[in-house]
Amino acid sequence: MAIVDSQGRLFGKVSILDVGAALVILLVIIGVLLPSTMGIAQVGSSTKPLEVDVIVRSVASSDLLRSGDTTKIIIRNQPFGEVKIAKVEELPRNVPVPQPDGSVKALPDPRPEAGLTRDYWVTLVGNAQITKDGPVLGNNKIKSGTKIELEGLTYNFPDLNVLNVRVKE
Repeated sequence: MAIVDSQGRLFGKVSILDVGAALVILLVIIGVLLPSTMGIAQVGSSTKPLEVDVIVRSVASSDLLRSGDTTKIIIRNQPFGEVKIAKVEELPRNVPVPQPDGSVKALPDPRPEAGLTRDYWVTLVGNAQITKDGPVLGNNKIKSGTKIELEGLTYNFPDLNVLNVRVKE
């Protein structure tokens, strides 16, 4: 007795097409009923507060970023949602100035155009899932060097790099 007969039946009883259709339906049912573990955020993760530091350069207005406000954050071109601005610290604009003894001092930039914009060290606070691979905001891992974007009602700061990530206990 042949495995497949001349009419396309397995062992002379069941059509190959019927078996294929049944397998497809079975796989769909298994895919729907079983929870997916393919995502970044795993079941074994916990949620903890997270602080993220970034430097925002060349801001023309001093009142765009304020402590206590919220801002939208975009990580690797994927919108995450809103995070709180915990701290905004203005960074000094200095230039290296050689001294007569050969040393170098950092002194305030004397150029008038240097006073038109400011640089800020900004600390953002949000809740992240902590996985074995590190903290995750949304479905994106966030680590030092990650590209993010801050967006508010009157500003958009693209191409910022994460400087530091701190998980709070």
